[in-house]
Amino acid sequence: MTFQPLSGVRVLDLTSVVVGPVCTGRLAQYGAEVIKLESPEGDLMRGLGGASPTGQHSGTYLHLNRGKRNLCCDLKHPESREILARLVASCDVIVANMRPQALERLGLDAKTIRSLAPDKVYCLITGYGTDGPYAGEPTYDSVVQAASGITGLTLARDGSPAYVPLVICDHIVGEIAAGAVMGAVMQRQMTGEGATLEVPMFETMASFVMQEHLAQQSFDPPVGPAGDQRLLSPHNKPVETADGWISFTVNTNAQVSAFLRVTGRDHLIDDARYNSVASRARNVREWFEIRGAPLTQKTTAEWLEVFAVADIASKPCHTLETLRKDPHLNAVKLFVEDSHPTEGKTVAIRSPIRVDEGVMAMPDFAQPKGWETRQVLADLAYDQSEIEQLISNGAAIVTR
Repeated sequence: MTFQPLSGVRVLDLTSVVVGPVCTGRLAQYGAEVIKLESPEGDLMRGLGGASPTGQHSGTYLHLNRGKRNLCCDLKHPESREILARLVASCDVIVANMRPQALERLGLDAKTIRSLAPDKVYCLITGYGTDGPYAGEPTYDSVVQAASGITGLTLARDGSPAYVPLVICDHIVGEIAAGAVMGAVMQRQMTGEGATLEVPMFETMASFVMQEHLAQQSFDPPVGPAGDQRLLSPHNKPVETADGWISFTVNTNAQVSAFLRVTGRDHLIDDARYNSVASRARNVREWFEIRGAPLTQKTTAEWLEVFAVADIASKPCHTLETLRKDPHLNAVKLFVEDSHPTEGKTVAIRSPIRVDEGVMAMPDFAQPKGWETRQVLADLAYDQSEIEQLISNGAAIVTR
């Protein structure tokens, strides 16, 4: 179905890799016209995200850059300055995740742009912000995972630090940035005023971690150690079954009683150490050892049936191979067949968000580099001869 609350909003996308494209991809999903500006070298994620038939559109790139118009320019070429000036003037929103120093050299920093056009919404996604001792330093998702304490959580739980094998910081920060941009666009529509937004990855993820794990040290004086002791228990993991693994969670008294009953531990239901939320919190280590004990008497499928009858939240532990075969995801058609002009048949992922009981429309394919260079330049009031001149002298690049 059509759901385009950002229709009529034009976004200049100066981002690459993951965190920025996640942000601008969400804006495109909501109907914004997103113009992705790429250099001749192209977005690193075109190749970094894995192999593809042409080597130009990794799966990750395809999924994060749908619905965007692609303009390719050599920003080192002197004639690109005028292209940039026209682009900025034509856009309502600018999103960037380049280093602040590089943006300043190009005249694409927030101060320069908003001094000329105060009504612009400018969003800068950074690793460490623009002040503080880490400002301006390079970073990637894995580095932010470590700096923000995510790897320290696995150190506390498992005895060794580990990365989440997903660029989780990029995804979270990108979505938060998109929300901030939409809030600023709403303010602009109401007041006519723009905004300069800065979304630092480090602070954002440190905030995420500590909202849960500052825990007992949220008080002065502290009432206990830092860390949610449930989540940090070495037994807080999927549980082994006769033929694999199962994931389940029991939090309420009713759920705990049902779990103990169906797993043959009725004698613990009235145990004072475990018969209330408060008592389980006081005895969290012992409780999670009980909860995390292997359930090898039955297969995963058998336990799923038992837990379903007992109304216990549970699901199998999917692999990347089995996830695509999940009956629920197939029933709701999360994965759909698609076609790309250079990569051929592809598998696309529709938006999981439903609006008025309908599925949101799938944005167009992620465009090859320079796919709409001519059209975007025409929209910027360049005539045909000027466009061909910009292409012939290398200021603008096309692929078709």
